[in-house]
Amino acid sequence: MVEQSAILGVVSVALGMVLSPGPNMMYLVSRSISQGRRAGVISLSGVVAGFLIYLVGTNLGLAVLFTAVPQILTLIRLVGAAYLLWLAWKTVKPGGVSVFTVQDISADAPRRLFAMGLMTNLLNPKIAILYISVIPHFIDLGKGNVLLQGIILGGFQIIVATTVNLSIVLAAGGIAGFLARRPTWLRAQRVVMGSTLGVLAVMLALSDNSGSGSHMAT
Repeated sequence: MVEQSAILGVVSVALGMVLSPGPNMMYLVSRSISQGRRAGVISLSGVVAGFLIYLVGTNLGLAVLFTAVPQILTLIRLVGAAYLLWLAWKTVKPGGVSVFTVQDISADAPRRLFAMGLMTNLLNPKIAILYISVIPHFIDLGKGNVLLQGIILGGFQIIVATTVNLSIVLAAGGIAGFLARRPTWLRAQRVVMGSTLGVLAVMLALSDNSGSGSHMAT
């Protein structure tokens, strides 16, 4: 149903995007540092709920759309590649502020933490474009059920994002202190993540829609 190359492609993109600074990471880190790990985990549960909403909503619509108009994959591939390039530049450009900067934030109740995590993810353009423009490229129209392929590939993205974000939540306090004393390490992280996203963008732009995305997973 879904080739291993497509899964590896989605995992690569998901890993590069979750490790780049964005609204989700900033919110989770700020809560974990200011209110503790428990607050970070509750906030993450809201983020995961947002992923599930995107997973179901986009695949129900895209399954019908791609079957009727397969040429639209070319357009969303180019849009996804352009977004990855923009994200790469945003990651490495000078003057950026570390998401691990300690800030004073008032404590919130668990229900609000969950709701804020959910809304942060639902309103995150990075995640919207990931589900609308990037993941669909790895769907192979010749491999059968388009809806099932989208759910499986999206599921791997959620696993990657949840695992990395949970690790960040649990280690946020230690990472903040470590990077505060070592700004060179922070710059190196930005360069590595930005370069990774740039390479993925080029690979996505140069690939085609005839396969499942194996051209990216090389």
